[in-house]
Amino acid sequence: MSDDLGYNQDWDRLAFGFMLVLARTAGAVTALPGLGEAAAPARLRAALALCLTALLLPGLLAALPPTPDTGARAGLMVVTEVVAGLWFGWMARLPMLALPMAGQLIAAFMGLSNVLQTGADMGPQTTALARLFEIAAPMLILATGAYALPLAALRALYDVIPAGGPLSAGDMGPAFVQTAATSLALALSLAAPFVVAGLVWQTATGLMARFLPRLQIYFVAVPGQLLGGLILLAVLSDHLLTAFLQAMRDPLTVLPRG
Repeated sequence: MSDDLGYNQDWDRLAFGFMLVLARTAGAVTALPGLGEAAAPARLRAALALCLTALLLPGLLAALPPTPDTGARAGLMVVTEVVAGLWFGWMARLPMLALPMAGQLIAAFMGLSNVLQTGADMGPQTTALARLFEIAAPMLILATGAYALPLAALRALYDVIPAGGPLSAGDMGPAFVQTAATSLALALSLAAPFVVAGLVWQTATGLMARFLPRLQIYFVAVPGQLLGGLILLAVLSDHLLTAFLQAMRDPLTVLPRG
């Protein structure tokens, strides 16, 4: 009888541990760059979360907390794991949003800000160029293998935030804000050549309108702004994407890794 009781306790511990690890991995997979895209099928993301849980569980089982006595305590631990996974996923995803944000800035200085589409990350006011970068960012991450960095950090996250342990808003909040600020700074640095060119062009057209008041400056400035922006984009697109990939590895490497 005692052997049967121990056997049942082992299975209970295994089932509860699987649920805890699945809660964190599922929360992370919903936001991880390249893997948690809205365009990805939900079944694919669910299967990925299950596979990650099966891989992580054997090494984490000894460190997982015992099965709680009450259902309320168990539910609270699961919710805590989901929040930890979502926080981790968005910490890894924020740097990736720098590329579509740079696209929004570039489109504004190129004169393409009126061509809007609906984007999964940037919302209904997404410019066509930002939408293009929004599609290119996960493709680059998947093609270059950069998605492996947050996956490796997911295991080390358990050393920073133990499974079932309390979350510290005082540590998580500032880290999230700092990552968001880094992402915004990266977006501005990627769009910097277009920002400078746009300011120079606006200054030049303002001087032309001042010294040549009879010139229909709008019909001269808009085509020149659009053509110059497209030429500059064609010349700098390769360097822009390369700089994005290089910068992406730094924020992702900062995440805890084993």
